[in-house]
Amino acid sequence: MMLRIRSRDGLERVSVDASCTTVGHLKTLIQSQLQIPIHNQTLSTNQNLLLAKSPADLLKLADMADPATPLSALNLAHGSIVFLAYEGERSIAGPAVSPAGSFGRKMTMDDLIAKQMRVSRQENPHCESVSFDRDSANAFQHYVNETLAFAVKRGGFMYGTVSEEGKVEVDFIYEPPQQGTEEALLLLRDSGEEKAVDAIASGLGMRRVGFIFTQTIAQDKKDYTLSNREILQAAELHAESELKEWVTAVVKLEVNEDGGADVHFEAFQLSDTCVKLFKEGWFETEIGQDVDPKLSIMKKDVVVGVKDVKEVDNDFFLVVVKILDHMGPFTSTFPIENRATQVTMRALKNHLERARSLPFVKRISDFHLMLFLARFLDLNSDVPALAECVLTQTTVAEGYQILIESMASTA
Repeated sequence: MMLRIRSRDGLERVSVDASCTTVGHLKTLIQSQLQIPIHNQTLSTNQNLLLAKSPADLLKLADMADPATPLSALNLAHGSIVFLAYEGERSIAGPAVSPAGSFGRKMTMDDLIAKQMRVSRQENPHCESVSFDRDSANAFQHYVNETLAFAVKRGGFMYGTVSEEGKVEVDFIYEPPQQGTEEALLLLRDSGEEKAVDAIASGLGMRRVGFIFTQTIAQDKKDYTLSNREILQAAELHAESELKEWVTAVVKLEVNEDGGADVHFEAFQLSDTCVKLFKEGWFETEIGQDVDPKLSIMKKDVVVGVKDVKEVDNDFFLVVVKILDHMGPFTSTFPIENRATQVTMRALKNHLERARSLPFVKRISDFHLMLFLARFLDLNSDVPALAECVLTQTTVAEGYQILIESMASTA
């Protein structure tokens, strides 16, 4: 079988035959195939291994510490990912390169500039961690799991706050109009609706902090963390944001120990180099069907290690971000915008009736409800006024209560 080994150098593959039955055997194969000495290796099935900052952190991830542990006990199968941390440096084989300089083709000014554009792994993200509001994250994953069955891609913009220490909190997810297939996600962005979203967020003391999307069941069979199309889309949105702590989150299904499937969240930042390359137009944006999806294609050679290449492993552009969760200040029970079922006044009426025992400000403390109301209210006066009430959890003016309830009564 084949195991995927993910380290600070990206995603590599190790061929495992029937004689490899323990962790110790696997380490021997890694030494022979990837040139990493056994005594320098730390293995785990937990991706937090790549976030470890000290030997003490490594010791906490002990699932593969014993060389005698059977691989079968770790539920490793063909295509499974094993995370690897190691000490020291090594040379990584790259694609063959064409000769240059006095013994080959003539060097041009573009070639000389490319010599200065180096692609290397960024060890630390600008974002220390990302924490998801449980209700918002659950509302997103429940829809893509139960309704879409991870058959087509789905995405959304994450909104929340960024602390001075670089900690990102996501409190709601806005899902723009979109069309998803097995391999691609087309955002049909509505500038008017996004203006309303940003007005609500601003009134709540929040801003856009990242992009979240799903990978389909079909993609789970592919040998990459993010595809080249996903890297392009994520880089475009990251560059647009101008936020150094911008987070890209991925939601997918993973096989669990019982052979079933669990929904799994991963979070990354694109490296500074990746965003710079995108802004400066280095990426080939027209991707042919024959291109390996785990490779991003450059218009000109870049330097990876000591090689001049036009194909870059996508993992070189990814920086892992630690994921946390929290209970945010809002509910997420109102029907969500731009899904298969259209949101109507009947939804508003039902929502208010279900929560009629609560203070009115609690009844409207739902981003998706506020976005629905924003269709009928003034963005410059009414929306900020309601957002301030929700932010401070103070009494909503009687006029607004009457207006909203009268809207609901038309259903």
